[in-house]
Amino acid sequence: MNITLRQLRAFVALADTGSFTDAAATLHVTQSALSGLIKELEQTLGVQVVNRSTRKVSLSEVGREFYPLVARLLQDLDGALDTIADLKALKRGLVRIAAPQLMSASVLPEVIAGFRLQYPDIEIRLLDCMVEHVLPKVHSGEVDFGVGPERESSADVEAQTLFEIPFVVVFRPDHPLNKKKRVTWDDALRYPVIALKGEFTHRLRVDLHESLHDEALNPANEVGFMTTAFAMVSAGLGVTTCLPYASSLIRLHQLQSRPLQDPVVRRKFFVFTRRDRPLSPAAAQFSAYLLDFVSRQAWFTVTPRRP
Repeated sequence: MNITLRQLRAFVALADTGSFTDAAATLHVTQSALSGLIKELEQTLGVQVVNRSTRKVSLSEVGREFYPLVARLLQDLDGALDTIADLKALKRGLVRIAAPQLMSASVLPEVIAGFRLQYPDIEIRLLDCMVEHVLPKVHSGEVDFGVGPERESSADVEAQTLFEIPFVVVFRPDHPLNKKKRVTWDDALRYPVIALKGEFTHRLRVDLHESLHDEALNPANEVGFMTTAFAMVSAGLGVTTCLPYASSLIRLHQLQSRPLQDPVVRRKFFVFTRRDRPLSPAAAQFSAYLLDFVSRQAWFTVTPRRP
């Protein structure tokens, strides 16, 4: 049975107006075209749905039973189409993001606030988590995309470069390092270092192994979150190393920072998405807004993007 939407809309318009003339005007078609649509519908159904007379149009018994079903069907369809139009026009939508705790506490709140000024009807949900949990949340579909440093990922996850930036050392304003315009890793590692637990410090130790001659990365203390490290530095317990996207938190703790040299060690951050799940219009727009926001920051380093 091949019933078309045009036939159903013609039937509902005729039932609502009780007139071929008025129904045709409502649908912006000719009266003969409307009559043809009703005839096609009746032929497909194999039953008459409209009683015709010289003075008025009324629904048959079958037509009266058919009308509320068709009217509700068209109402639901129109509602669904309106929802799609709103999503496409960014008048509604939900974006779910997973990001490490430090980025969630520094960069992303400002990004979300700026995005909401432009798109107030889009809901943003930020899941702050350990770095190691970002990719699993992307892979499982718990979030639309994740933001984090380079990690081994499965074949179904695509990585687009967000930024590549060098490490800095963070210390109190009264620390001896504040007198130096140029700070090397050897300089920094002469003081107690407060580092992050796990893969962050392991990768950094590997990067520095062949370059450092006088000093080695042996943290005096390892903590779970960089905000804890900042608090400990502020208390005079040592120095820490991090990436300069955390500059807002460094200022918040009234600390100072310097780029670390000899060697310059960089880290890439990526936007991770599922290859088989295209981003919604809202998520795609937020991702584009994030890329643009980052590109305007003083700490941003341009780097080739992965295809």
